[in-house]
Amino acid sequence: MTLLIKTLKPVLAAIALSTAMLAQAGGYSALTEQGDGAVATVNALATQAGINALAKGGNAVDAAVAAALTLGVVDSHNSGIGGGLFAVVHWADGRVEAIDGREMAPAAAHRDMYLRNGKVDGDLSVTGPLAIGVPGSIAVFEYLLKKGGKLSYADALLPAADLAEQGFAIDNIYARRLKGMQQKISQFPASAKVLLDANGQAWPVGHKLVQKDLAATYRAIAKEGAAHFYQGDFAKKTAAWMKANGGLITEQDMANYQLKLREPVVSQYRDYTVVGFPPPSSGGVHVAQILNILEHFDLTALPATERYHVVAEAMKLAFADRAYWLGDPDYVKVPKGLIDPSYAQGLAKSISLNKVLTVASHGTPPRAEYDLFGKHTTHIATADKAGNWVAITTTVNTDFGSKVIIPGTGVVMNNQMDDFSAQPGVPNIYGLVGTEANSIQPGKRPLSSMSPTIVLKGGKPVMTIGAAGGPTIITQVVQGLINHLDLQEPLHEAIAMPRIHHQWKPNNLYVEKTMPPAIRSGLEAKGHATKTLWPYGSTQAIVVDSQGQFSSVAEPRLKERNKVQ
Repeated sequence: MTLLIKTLKPVLAAIALSTAMLAQAGGYSALTEQGDGAVATVNALATQAGINALAKGGNAVDAAVAAALTLGVVDSHNSGIGGGLFAVVHWADGRVEAIDGREMAPAAAHRDMYLRNGKVDGDLSVTGPLAIGVPGSIAVFEYLLKKGGKLSYADALLPAADLAEQGFAIDNIYARRLKGMQQKISQFPASAKVLLDANGQAWPVGHKLVQKDLAATYRAIAKEGAAHFYQGDFAKKTAAWMKANGGLITEQDMANYQLKLREPVVSQYRDYTVVGFPPPSSGGVHVAQILNILEHFDLTALPATERYHVVAEAMKLAFADRAYWLGDPDYVKVPKGLIDPSYAQGLAKSISLNKVLTVASHGTPPRAEYDLFGKHTTHIATADKAGNWVAITTTVNTDFGSKVIIPGTGVVMNNQMDDFSAQPGVPNIYGLVGTEANSIQPGKRPLSSMSPTIVLKGGKPVMTIGAAGGPTIITQVVQGLINHLDLQEPLHEAIAMPRIHHQWKPNNLYVEKTMPPAIRSGLEAKGHATKTLWPYGSTQAIVVDSQGQFSSVAEPRLKERNKVQ
């Protein structure tokens, strides 16, 4: 099974950020001029929107929402208001919240909805009306702004609306993604009208993409709030299109959407407290589980080959558990024992420094029956001196989601239904397998790898990190954490270091092309079946030092990835 790695849209080369910010990595990450706030995204325009929000008197919450809404305009192959998100927020008063804006299955969804003649038709969960879950991002944005933002909804939305109406120049990554999805997009007239030319061809690099319908939708939400999206004109247009095209989402499904406040996953790693997102994210659980395993090894003392080997084995053990145990905790039992240090200790003892471990199946964590969690992608990181830190990972899933734009709205709709297990043991588009725990049910939220993370030391936030790239999100975040916290690499170097990824099935160790040959050979000598990946993924992070100085870094690989090829 080929692992499909999603990548994210980088900076528009022709656009320079204002002098009100200190730019790094070509404008993807920035600090305010006074150094009292930081923003990191995958796009210069989105980063600028976050900085502008801070400059208007907003805080990290306002900056995160403004950046996310701008990404919905310029990064719609990855994210937008037609999708969903997970947010971890450290508020200035020390409270930490995990806010679930994941998409929900419509009421008419059922376990076998993608079966045709007894077999899964994989395209139905990826393209078109049956692929779409009820979006959640707008509900979370409104919650964040009302609860802790300093600016109005209009302050966050209207600059993004202006950008959608005025247009922006398509860069190389956007053009490549668009070209790759051209045939599927052409199946949907409203999508083709925006994203393709009159001859049905994808817009080229440099084309000024104008999205007037999206601008109008943003302005309507700015005026009416989330009610426009869930009970108003957007909901009506969505339900009408679904009914006419064999979809399942109704006006009632839209009106019934609710965000969920979840109990964060909190674990200890050496001298740090790591706060992650709970199920239906698998990210927080398995970032914690992998770190719990790695705590039993002195990573700074291990030679590079042994260090990568140990990390790979920990990944493999965690993903085996993911396949069996993880799902929406409102519907299935997800044991808290997965992050129990004693469980990790037993797993760590099974790892040999000399050869690979055969992992035939999942483990059984302690108290698995009764101690339970309560009921393509981009990452945004923001922070301010007041102590507000925000980690938002948001997505429409694969490139341009379901490829559907609801006519008259300009909104690209997700294909998040593919994140359910259409049939136990059948891989999804990322090669991930699942069991009944992640089967389709009405109102259920599909399992995700999104891993927004905040790290505390002495009760104070010192780092926020998250990533994009399907199942590699979890392993990117782990490697960013250990490279900075254990190996003491500066943040940019920590994220730039060569990456590996193991997800149990397929039983391959994916190794970035930049990995030194000697390390790769050493890993193969230990029994790893390696596969080469081009530099992949997209990690954003912010740290603060002991003097209170911020550093923000966006994926160093983006600049190279955006070169015209």
